[in-house]
Amino acid sequence: MRFIGSIVEKLQRHPKRVVFPEGTEPRVLQAARQFYSLRLGAPILLGDRTKVKQAAERINVSLEGVRIINPAESEDLEAFAKRFEFVRRFKGVKENEAREAMLKPNYYGAMMVAMHQADGFISGTNESTGSVLRPLFQIIKVAPQASTASSCMIMEVEDTRFGDNGVMFMADCGVIPEPTVDQLADIAVSTAQLARQLLGIKPRVALLSYSTKGSATHPSIGRVQAATALAQQKAKQIFLEADFDGELQVDSAIVPEIAALKVPDSPVAGRANVLVFPDLNSGNIGSKLIRHISRANAYGQILLGLDRPAADVSRGSNAHDILGVAAIVGLQSIAYNELYPDASHKLNGD
Repeated sequence: MRFIGSIVEKLQRHPKRVVFPEGTEPRVLQAARQFYSLRLGAPILLGDRTKVKQAAERINVSLEGVRIINPAESEDLEAFAKRFEFVRRFKGVKENEAREAMLKPNYYGAMMVAMHQADGFISGTNESTGSVLRPLFQIIKVAPQASTASSCMIMEVEDTRFGDNGVMFMADCGVIPEPTVDQLADIAVSTAQLARQLLGIKPRVALLSYSTKGSATHPSIGRVQAATALAQQKAKQIFLEADFDGELQVDSAIVPEIAALKVPDSPVAGRANVLVFPDLNSGNIGSKLIRHISRANAYGQILLGLDRPAADVSRGSNAHDILGVAAIVGLQSIAYNELYPDASHKLNGD
């Protein structure tokens, strides 16, 4: 809670609007209520108004301060449908197909964020990753400077010797199965930017492998080495002050004693607060191992590189996890131009 407590304090000074497409989910209802109670902003639930109210009554959650929108009855439905038809015109989407899409909460919520009717988007408690990401990628798109959409998990462990006072950023754990060198570098830089924004510290980024500085040879290791060099270049181009090192084994990245033996001169080894995995298999497995074995507070997936703040939460998330992600997404929206200064903040096709 140390980490989320600091996020909450910052967001209370600049409250934001966050849309939750899964309006009848009990965990979402609890998180939305807490979001309002903590004065973090205006939570927006999507769904049939009667069903949302009934779901809240069943768990005795007040909806005071919570806005409810039924896409089917919304005065913005037709305008949203026309906008979606325009955005997807090259895919041959017709008027009736666009309207059907906007009746789906994830599509409607993504359009709300794209049209500045909400500042952030959170879904995934009852949805597959594809069902959450598809509307976002179709409507919001990738920010021009980022060029790669990815995700990260933020872990807060009890042992404050790890990361930055127990907080570690891990990427990519949810989007790109086998990133290229360029994508891996983008993931490293985007995650470092988020760490810088949320913690105000210098990111120390370790690009992970099963090898440390040539202890093994394989094409996959060369990809990590090349991505490390490219990430350093990309960071300099955007004036991001961060340290990058790779390839590093995870123990070399986070354990000072092992780092002192294997890579004593590294500015990152033994002190990494950002861990970049070489592929989605290792990222997803590693983050879930840490979450469950160490009982870490886990916040994510925070989506990176999109033109608007959004998150795809795990179906195993509890109300506290969802609240934490909502606070992070809300805080992201305050200074999103700083993260992606070249972003046009326009929908594809403008």
